[in-house]
Amino acid sequence: MLAREGDDRAFGELVRRRQAQVRMLLRRLCGEPALGDDLAQDAFVRAWQSLRQLREAAAFGPWLRRIAVSVWLQHARRKQVAIEALDDHDLPADSSAPPIGQHLEVHEALARLRPAERLCLVLAYSEGLSQTEIAEATGLPLGTVKSHMTRGMGRLRQLFASPILKGAES
Repeated sequence: MLAREGDDRAFGELVRRRQAQVRMLLRRLCGEPALGDDLAQDAFVRAWQSLRQLREAAAFGPWLRRIAVSVWLQHARRKQVAIEALDDHDLPADSSAPPIGQHLEVHEALARLRPAERLCLVLAYSEGLSQTEIAEATGLPLGTVKSHMTRGMGRLRQLFASPILKGAES
């Protein structure tokens, strides 16, 4: 793999091929396009800095995803959100999210979830990871991943069943 040996052009090609995927993942996780793009840039810088640690070229995609998730987790922690310690009573749903209206979109609903729930659901449904793969990518215990997914899906069901939405359909 040329990029691993310091070839800037080869790494540039890897970035070109993967940037849309990484940007979309981080945009979904943070709910802000500009912030997601900034975090994606950080992820690619970290990938470049640690590329020599990658053993197999075929593992580049999952390796890069783990770096992107790590960048997001570090960002969330800097915002004093302890991802590993969240439970139903620790943190209210994101109150800065846009109000639910007639046309609730998935990204608006995801923004209302707790960060750990959003992380697990985005990795499962946007990235297609299994619960075991999510546990590996995030460093969370498998049982915690399952709990976050269950609570997050329950919260999404509540949001989409909102009386505001039902009233708008009448």
